[in-house]
Amino acid sequence: MNWLNYHHLLYFWKVAKEGSIARACVELRLAPPTISVQIHQLEEMLGHKLFERQGRGLVLTEVGRVAFRYADSIFATGDALMEAMATGQQRRTLRLIVGVSDTLPRSLVQRFLAPVFAIEPSVHVTCHQNLQPQGFLAELAAGTIDVVLTDSPAPPTSPVSVFSHPLGDCAAGIFATAEWAEKLSDNFPGSLHEAPFLYPGLHSSLRRSLDEWCDALGISPRVVAELDDTALASALAEAGLGVLVTAEILEPFLLRQHQLHLIGRAPQLRQNFYAWSLEQKVRHPAVIALCHSARNCALT
Repeated sequence: MNWLNYHHLLYFWKVAKEGSIARACVELRLAPPTISVQIHQLEEMLGHKLFERQGRGLVLTEVGRVAFRYADSIFATGDALMEAMATGQQRRTLRLIVGVSDTLPRSLVQRFLAPVFAIEPSVHVTCHQNLQPQGFLAELAAGTIDVVLTDSPAPPTSPVSVFSHPLGDCAAGIFATAEWAEKLSDNFPGSLHEAPFLYPGLHSSLRRSLDEWCDALGISPRVVAELDDTALASALAEAGLGVLVTAEILEPFLLRQHQLHLIGRAPQLRQNFYAWSLEQKVRHPAVIALCHSARNCALT
């Protein structure tokens, strides 16, 4: 069998983290040709390209992203070993690697993960983001992530056997700047007809629910953008570019962070949340805590 050269893996990991060979050279104190040659040798050994050129920089390929997740885990374990030896605390730290869909509001992700940090032994959590949760399927299969948090069930046509664990659901609210909220509050929800909307992306369960709700009411919003990234959608709404549809329970957060006001509530609009795993019966202690807490804590 081929043995992994950990020096090659380290150089690859540093370049991936820094975004360029030049910046990695400063940290590693090596010349660019040295790093380039050893990354090329790692690619030959793995049988895949790990980087591709994009303009004047380097970006990870799909295989490169998987390799980076493994490298991240390997070197985090190495750091934990050194710390344990130095401090005399040999208690093993539990690791949880989470894939997070950008369709989930970050404050809800924080809420889902909160119980994980309360369990013993202590948990080291690593979060990776992706616009499309399907992008995590290969990493679930490879074991480089433990669970995926998203707002849609796993696709039935998935080549990987994945189980969807419901985490609950909540009603949606319609939010906008104070100026837009004042204009649209009267005659709600009819006032939303032809109003500028920042629509959830096609991968969001909220998008499907919103389409059905608008059809039932005979409303035709003017779609100015379709966004999977809820953080970007909130920023554009704050700039007054359109109306935001998101989980109603985020009202205090949206007012505090983005000065967005609730125009009206839409209890018929529901956003569902799921944890994907390879196991029908979850065994990872941190994932068990996450799922149990979510199911026993109403979101609405």
